[in-house]
Amino acid sequence: MRVALALSEADELCVCDVAWIVSRAENLVGHHLRALREAGLARSRRDGKIVFHSLTASGRELVDAHRLAVQERA
Repeated sequence: MRVALALSEADELCVCDVAWIVSRAENLVGHHLRALREAGLARSRRDGKIVFHSLTASGRELVDAHRLAVQERA
């Protein structure tokens, strides 16, 4: 969820940026990004050697629903 939340704060991020934001290793973040892509919650695009990741509409809806649920519990 932390990876999805990081992606929701930006249009696109590379693995190294997400890893820095969530304070986790790049290989772990890459694993989670792959899981999000396979679930249809994130997408990626290559620009030269860098791959940028972003949330799909479904991914954004899920993150928004999570934020709303957390706010209602507070």
